[in-house]
Amino acid sequence: MKETDPATLARVILTGRKYRHLDIPPETVIDLIQHGLDAGLRPEQAVDIAREKLHNIVAPYLGDPDYEKASREVGKFDAFSDDKPLRNFCLTMLESHASTRERIPYLSDFYWKIFTVTGVPRTILDLACAMHPFGIPWMGLPAGTRYQAYDLHRPRVELINHFFTAAGICGEAIYGDILLNPPAQPSDVGFFFKEAHRFEQRQKGCNRAFWQALNVRWLVVSLPASNLTGRFDLADRQRRLVSEILTGIGWPVTEILVGNELIFCLRKENV
Repeated sequence: MKETDPATLARVILTGRKYRHLDIPPETVIDLIQHGLDAGLRPEQAVDIAREKLHNIVAPYLGDPDYEKASREVGKFDAFSDDKPLRNFCLTMLESHASTRERIPYLSDFYWKIFTVTGVPRTILDLACAMHPFGIPWMGLPAGTRYQAYDLHRPRVELINHFFTAAGICGEAIYGDILLNPPAQPSDVGFFFKEAHRFEQRQKGCNRAFWQALNVRWLVVSLPASNLTGRFDLADRQRRLVSEILTGIGWPVTEILVGNELIFCLRKENV
């Protein structure tokens, strides 16, 4: 492979069968390839490594709903007129993705424990959100709470926006790569659930600058306490990861365990 332009090399991946229907931001793949080239890899090696990292970023192994079918289901409602159909639809969406599926038995307790530490927010950033916004009915948020969700999977972003409109939620889902373009708007709480370890696999050490760039009073980071099969305990490894990221920063940390999820509430305000 003689081509060395990262944008041209990125098109090789983005137009392939595996990723062309996901509409991943081109800048994500360009960034992955550029890091490989900067590390001295040959173009074909940089493309192969980018493919491996993109697989981890997109995480197809965690599951996805049928987005067209889900959008049609939302389209049956001018608005969700009562709580039951809203929650039933949201449970179906949460069940479609492994990361949120395992949280379902603990939903109400999960948010109650977080907000006991942070206070109930009026503005939220949901970073690399996946299907998590469908947990909103269990959050107990005040009417008018502003909810902004970020993801780099365009069909997912479109579904979440459709859902927000139907459910009367004051929010929006935003398409883009948050590592390359961290959200700048101030918010009470930023959710960063089950992603920090995968950010490290994408680009070692990137979490520190990303977390510092966020203009939030509280950053709530969660990580799996064991692997998906439950066979391997990951809690100590995850604590070390968070501790290394925060070395020298001095943000107070409150740790919570809910189910298989280790939650770190990081207070950035007045620090």
